[in-house]
Amino acid sequence: MNAAKRTEIFQRLQAANPNPTTELEYETTFQLLIAVILSAQATDVSVNLATRKFFPQHGTPEGILSLGEEGLTEYIKTIGLFRTKARNVIATCRMLLELHGGEVPNDRAALEALPGVGRKTANVVLNTAFGQPTIAVDTHIFRVANRTGIAKGKNVLEVERRLERLIPKPFLQDAHHWLILHGRYVCVARKPKCPQCGISDLCEYKSKTPATS
Repeated sequence: MNAAKRTEIFQRLQAANPNPTTELEYETTFQLLIAVILSAQATDVSVNLATRKFFPQHGTPEGILSLGEEGLTEYIKTIGLFRTKARNVIATCRMLLELHGGEVPNDRAALEALPGVGRKTANVVLNTAFGQPTIAVDTHIFRVANRTGIAKGKNVLEVERRLERLIPKPFLQDAHHWLILHGRYVCVARKPKCPQCGISDLCEYKSKTPATS
């Protein structure tokens, strides 16, 4: 795919959604961090249903620590891997208080040192909370980048680095959200909605879903 095509793709995605953001619900950077930790291998919808029950009263590091691991588990047991996530969240709250004064660090290494925080989670927080032009490659972005030809790669890190290099600079800050939403609702895994896709004519996917008559 050439640079002109990429530019046109992101111009269209921007025109359709000028101010994209995460579908996770949060009020503070800390709540965003916790929501993203919980969202690993889970849907944003399931995470929002759970966090609505405890963020209002316990949405601070101190508040979640006061619940304890068992108390938090009760709130998040509808989410996949909930026991591991409860353990990681409690440990993260403790580290934030002990090492960062209860604040979420604006630094990749410090974020990735927190339990339950990998590169993808750190990228989401750096992008959404701190305005850094990072790309958190999840299954949706990996699929869209490879399928469309925007940035092909064999693994997540390869796709992330190619996207950061190939996406035109004016679109880099919001590209993460546009690509996730496109993969979630249009360029879906099993049967992409090519007839309804606003960038179908620019996409290099060979097996496009035909329009039904």
